[in-house]
This record gives sequence, structure tokens and C-alpha cells, in this order.
Amino acid sequence: MKKKALTWTLPLLGIAATSLIASEHLFNFAFKRVNYVPETSADKQKYADAYYAYVDWYQKIDKEKWYLHEHDPQNRMVAEYIPAEMPSKQTVIISHGYKGNGETMANFAQMYHRLGFNVLLPDDRGHGESAGKYISFGWLDRLDYLQWIQQVIDRTGDDVKILMFGVSMGGATMEMLSGEDLPSQVKAIIADCGYSSIEAELTYLLKRQFHLPKYPIEPLVSTISKRRLGYYLGDVTATDQLKKNKRPILFIHGEKDVYVPVGMAYENYAATHAPKQLWIVKNASHAESFWTNPARYQAHVIEFLQTYFN
Repeated sequence: MKKKALTWTLPLLGIAATSLIASEHLFNFAFKRVNYVPETSADKQKYADAYYAYVDWYQKIDKEKWYLHEHDPQNRMVAEYIPAEMPSKQTVIISHGYKGNGETMANFAQMYHRLGFNVLLPDDRGHGESAGKYISFGWLDRLDYLQWIQQVIDRTGDDVKILMFGVSMGGATMEMLSGEDLPSQVKAIIADCGYSSIEAELTYLLKRQFHLPKYPIEPLVSTISKRRLGYYLGDVTATDQLKKNKRPILFIHGEKDVYVPVGMAYENYAATHAPKQLWIVKNASHAESFWTNPARYQAHVIEFLQTYFN
């Protein structure tokens, strides 16, 4: 009996050990900060010249450095603030994508600046100049955005009108933020290609990129997340937050997005009971909706703002 039990036990222990090692590796790969911006996907390399023209504009324009917890290096958050060309009571707060930073949103910063907005571009936890060992995929970041909102109100006045805008992870961050008790100054939200939940996105990418099943990897990664970040992956979803949302929201998503599948946009839209619009951009891949036609993108944003940003 003992020999037979050992025959079964050793392979099972080997599988368990392999799963634990793989889960730790995956958590570090997905959640651990990197101190550089990775190259964009191959399908967006054709926009490189246009992108760097926006970055050149961003680097040259006058900006102010804003902070949360400025004198606490372990928790210090950093943002760049671009005042409108003419005094304005309209401010947009822009949330960047996964492993990006405020500068990677230069194209959107220019668009909103030309529309007369003050622009605030935070670096999220674990990104850019902000502190943090790990990327929280929007869930902890939403708490920082509550503080950025308050800082905008404190610095620019109670009569400011605030638009929240984000792309990819930033879009999901805005969706997660939407369920919080937002100040009245926040008038509307635009979420471009945000995922429905961290768990759903991780499970999807496990299969697509690594050809791995959800079990046992996702529960193990979720347990690591709970220990290091304070939450299980299944405990936080954009859809649950959107059910509590009271602000008008525009969802934008590329029809051919294979990184955050377009079905997640429909889930997020269905979960929302507040005034809402959905724009599925034909032939656009992940985070490509702006680049396929910047003028058309701006027109959709303006149309939404004319309806709801008041």
C-alpha cells in the first residue's frame, strides 16, 4: 500500500510544485512594475511617427508637477498638469494603460488641451515616476484617482467640471472608479477598451498567450494577489462597479480587439444603468480606435460631451 501511495503522491507533488512556480512567475510577469515602457504591438508600429510627434508636443509644452504623499517615498504618486491655453473651468484626468505612463497619453492630452481643457496625467501605482512595487490593474488606483479629483477641486475651485478618461487598463480604472462616491464636480466618464474584470482578463490571456487553463493557475495567482495587494482577483470587477455608477459614460472599443475582447465592452455597457453610449470602432485592434481616425475619434468625444458634460 505504501509503495502504491508513493507512486501517486510524487507526481501530484511535482504537479503542485510546478503550478506554484508557474503562478509565481506569472504574477511577477503581470503584476511587478517595470521601469520602462515596453514597445507597442506590431499592428500599431505604423503610427510611430504620429505618436512621437505627440510626445514631442507633450515634452515641450509647459507643465506642472503634482503629487500625492509628496514626502513619503513609499507612497508618493506623481502627475503632470497642463493648464489650458486660456483660463478654463474644465479639467480632464487621463488614466494611462498597462505599463505605460502619463506621457504615453500625449495624443489624448493634446486633443483635450485643444478642446480647452486643463489636463492632469497621473502615473499610476507601479508606473512611471510613481511609487509602488506592483501594478494593481486599476483596483487600488481608483483610490488614488479620488485623491487626484479632490486635488483638482482644491486647486482650481469648486466650480470646476471634471471629465474622467482612460484607455485599456486606464479605461478599466475609470470603470472601477465609477462605482465610488464621486464629487459632484465629476460630470462624465469615457472608458476606451477597458476590461470587465481582472480575473476575466487574466483568464483570457492565460489561454490566448500562454495556452494555459484557468485552473489551477488563476486561483494561485489570485492568492498571491491577496497576500501582496490585499485583494483576490475575483473580488473586484468593473461590471460590479458600473452597476453603482451614476455618471454618464461613453464606452469605446475596437471591433477587432484580441487583447481585451470586444465582448467585455458589451458586458460593461449592459451593467451600466446611468446614461450611456457605446461606440464599437470597426477594424480597430486594442487601443487603436484613436489612431485609425483621430478626427472621427474627437468628433465622437465632442458629441458625447455636448450631450452630457454640463
